[in-house]
Amino acid sequence: MYTRTYKTAVAVPPLLWVSTFLLLAYLLLFLHSFWSVQDGQIVHHWSLSNYRTLATQPLYLEVLWRSTKIAGAVTLLSLALGYPLAYYLSFYSRRKMLLYQLVIIPLWVSYLVRAYAWKTILGSDGVLNTLLQYVHLTDAPVSALLYSPFAVILTLTHIYTPFAFLPIFAALEHIPRHLVESSSDLGASPRQTFWRVVMPLSLPGVIAGATFAFVLSLGDFLAPLLVGGSSGIMISNVVVSLFGAAYDWPLGAAVSLAMLLLVLLLLWLTESLEKRWSHA
Repeated sequence: MYTRTYKTAVAVPPLLWVSTFLLLAYLLLFLHSFWSVQDGQIVHHWSLSNYRTLATQPLYLEVLWRSTKIAGAVTLLSLALGYPLAYYLSFYSRRKMLLYQLVIIPLWVSYLVRAYAWKTILGSDGVLNTLLQYVHLTDAPVSALLYSPFAVILTLTHIYTPFAFLPIFAALEHIPRHLVESSSDLGASPRQTFWRVVMPLSLPGVIAGATFAFVLSLGDFLAPLLVGGSSGIMISNVVVSLFGAAYDWPLGAAVSLAMLLLVLLLLWLTESLEKRWSHA
């Protein structure tokens, strides 16, 4: 239906865009990771010193491990909140689309507004501390609520739960309802039907939602900056500091590539699991 010239004209612009702003950027990042900084200048001397620093300095490994734990906690909480809600909307709700829109409406609100809202709620003079003192559960503001890993996990869970909800809901919506009815007709209880029919068929959506929540949380730097404090700093904040105030682009590039490899490994694992379960 389409000539080769037309196909080429359509394909070349996006390929050039991706090559210029994605592949070329990754290439420059890769090259920078082998260079060094001397006297405030980037020196093009090839070495593995940045990777040795990353592997031997406890600070970077500690922050990377903390970031992984926070992203893992956000992922579990997002699934724990998103799956039951998606299940209810898909199988039981009579106002499915209305509730669906209410779930995705927070995505229309600015990220900064949602993050600052939690800063207001968790602050010493915030809504939560005021409520706790009003009901006499505490005598003074609880300072541990804000500027802590707890605040980062809570904020990121609120922000990224819709990203986990959406693929789960889509997977549940694509489950043939006659399979659920057949399971019930054959004598299975609702619990058995859920674990043997609904859950296995919705696993691709669960994996996709978990991947979204984990990757987005791992790369987030605004929420830790606003509500994390020194104990809630994540690896992305270290990268921002290295490329900014510290002016150590080579080390920042090495840390960024380590994060990229971690994300690619995760995507490969999730793709393998999704293919395995989709053919099961």
